Amino acid sequence: MAWLLSGCAWVHLGADLPNILWITSEDNGPHLGCYGDTYAHTPNLDALAAKGVIYRNAWSTAPVCAPARTTLISGVYPPATGGQHMRSMVKMPAFMKMYPQYLRELGYYCTNNSKEDYNVAKPGKVWDASSRQAHWKNRAPGQPFFAIFNITTSHESQIRKRPHKAVHDPAKVRVPAYHPDTPETRQDWAQYHDKITEMDATAGKYLRELEQAGLSEETIVFYYGDHGSGMPRSKRWPYNSGLNVPLILHIPEKYQDLASEDYQAGGESDRLVGFIDLPATLLSLVGMQPPSHMQGHAFLGKHEAAPVRYQYGFRGRMDERYDLVRSVRDQRYVYIRHYMPHRIYGQYIQYMFQTPTTRVWKQLYDEGKLEAPQTFFWEPKPVEELYDLEYDPDEVQNLAASPSHRTVLHRFREAHKNWVMETRDLGFLPEGEIHQRAGDRTPYEMGQSDQDYPLAQIFEMAQLAAQRDMETLPQLVEALGAEDSAVRYWGALGLLIRGKEAVVSQAEALGKALKDESPYVRAVAAEALGTFTDDSMPQVLETLVASSNMVEDGVFPAMYHLNALQMLGDKAVPVAGDIAKLPNEGPKELGRFGGYVARLLEKLHADLNP
Repeated sequence: MAWLLSGCAWVHLGADLPNILWITSEDNGPHLGCYGDTYAHTPNLDALAAKGVIYRNAWSTAPVCAPARTTLISGVYPPATGGQHMRSMVKMPAFMKMYPQYLRELGYYCTNNSKEDYNVAKPGKVWDASSRQAHWKNRAPGQPFFAIFNITTSHESQIRKRPHKAVHDPAKVRVPAYHPDTPETRQDWAQYHDKITEMDATAGKYLRELEQAGLSEETIVFYYGDHGSGMPRSKRWPYNSGLNVPLILHIPEKYQDLASEDYQAGGESDRLVGFIDLPATLLSLVGMQPPSHMQGHAFLGKHEAAPVRYQYGFRGRMDERYDLVRSVRDQRYVYIRHYMPHRIYGQYIQYMFQTPTTRVWKQLYDEGKLEAPQTFFWEPKPVEELYDLEYDPDEVQNLAASPSHRTVLHRFREAHKNWVMETRDLGFLPEGEIHQRAGDRTPYEMGQSDQDYPLAQIFEMAQLAAQRDMETLPQLVEALGAEDSAVRYWGALGLLIRGKEAVVSQAEALGKALKDESPYVRAVAAEALGTFTDDSMPQVLETLVASSNMVEDGVFPAMYHLNALQMLGDKAVPVAGDIAKLPNEGPKELGRFGGYVARLLEKLHADLNP
């Protein structure tokens, strides 16, 4: 029987509410037996699937943990709230709540065991309990519960942990087309499957607890992974390999009226669903109309919405490295749009390079021992990618230039543009400008204002900048004089993306940009001139070092300028001493941001002092 807290007393609600259990796991795609992976050994989740339904086209929205959890907890796309960058921190508008707050208002006992790690600040009390001791067993008698148990066994850090006792035979691993077939790669993939088996055993424990308490028929159960595998080119990348997650759902007979038409015990659904949809679906299951600010669509419950045609993904800053990628998928195709195509896929991220596969992959590339498609990860990106998942599940045959796919390409371009405009995607601002423009408001609220964020103008320039055509140089140069700093930023970035010819021909304009009031414009202009010219190197290096002190200049300008210095390679040797003097510890309130600056400084020091 369901209860609602009114004042200091519990009162009855009109109808029983289901308990809801979410079992989640980290860094694993749908590599489960019930998804057809014959190499996997996952008896507990397979048994759950046998009495529930699996979703084959579930997307995590973000290919890395914190932004993915940010999507889940808020029901709003992180690029709309400004929380898309790894371990950033933004506030939510006062009218928004995190989904457990809505459930608690309905009388639910909400527990989280145990990770939060959101990129948005909690607006007041969110959980009744959030720790490794949190458990639905601690609720009041008769009180409905919502409980999360998050399993970290399969996390990226565990697939590279040595020593390890192998269970799955590395010789039987399927190596995807983009990875080199080496002993290291095979061991990492085999160990990944070992860890999935361990994860499955833990999931089984939570399911048995429910059964032993006699609550299986009173509880709706979800199992899902938080994004794709922890292997390089899956985690952190908004390909299907980085976003496609296992999602298994079981609705007991008692609550079958809450199921959708495609729910059939022991069956599967090809409906497109994503993390953006889970909060709305959760509220729909408990009978609540999802609030209008939630950007997802309920796929179960009393307020089920019509199926969607597309799911969307994104990539922003990953730890210490900046990037801007957006992706869209339908039932068959995945479209990827790059706005920093001059950056290679495999930018050096300290944490990612701890995985043996990453290191050997890069070594073989540097030694010239790889062929396409295994070379792609270490090279600059195309502006657009389009993959047919039916015939190319590894996503290595780019169809963006295929004449027979022009109609498909244009359809996805339009879907991408519409999503950017509808969500008011803040990713087209340098990260520091998101906070600067917001001031005392939340980034979300700032982003709704065309006066503060002229998205159409900025997006148009970003689209133009990311191309590599030389015909648009006059427009890029004109953008350097625009009133809006983000337009100037994209003008400078467009010249950098086009390379030496563009930069040399517009060196004078970029030289003026070195004195721009925006540190982000200065950083891009300095990188462009420093990479492709020699005459202005003293001024370039002075500009970059001058804004690389996170204590004096702020963490965001420091990260942009240190990244630019990194890209100059040996040309930065003259200021190696100045770089060594920069503080590698910032104010405590920076949290992990300070650590990212420290990683940049450590890598710079190693490169400049071999």
